[in-house]
Amino acid sequence: MHNLKADEYWKMTTKMNLTLKSETITKGFVIAGLMNMAVLVFSRFFTNPIIPESDPDVMSNFGLLMIVVWGLAYISIAKNYHNVKWLVGVFAVEKLIYGFIWTKWMLNNNVLDVFAKDIMAGMFYTIYGVNDWMFFIFFLLVFIRLIKFENKS
Repeated sequence: MHNLKADEYWKMTTKMNLTLKSETITKGFVIAGLMNMAVLVFSRFFTNPIIPESDPDVMSNFGLLMIVVWGLAYISIAKNYHNVKWLVGVFAVEKLIYGFIWTKWMLNNNVLDVFAKDIMAGMFYTIYGVNDWMFFIFFLLVFIRLIKFENKS
């Protein structure tokens, strides 16, 4: 019953009010997914040994594949995110974890050493955590928005 109310609400919003924001949020989910899929470029479709070598626990080829799977999950709910608020919350937690792990990695490793071995791997380690922190904030804000809507209805 509650989902029916949410569906009705989203359908009734005006272009000037929440529709534009909803469209922007939808684009955010798609961009988050595409950013995750960029791992395919940096890893050269899992053939670049430097990324897994630099952080074998998190960035093994299996770990990189799971990053792609997370990206597909973001895209899969892009148009219906308002129906799965708790999944959006899970996405925020997932990005928080990856952001924390990246920060820890940056404090304990020298990304210049990775650049010296492979430019693509160095670029990956330079940006992946910044990307995760940004999308943590995005997913968290969307989750908070969905919780606020629930409390209003």
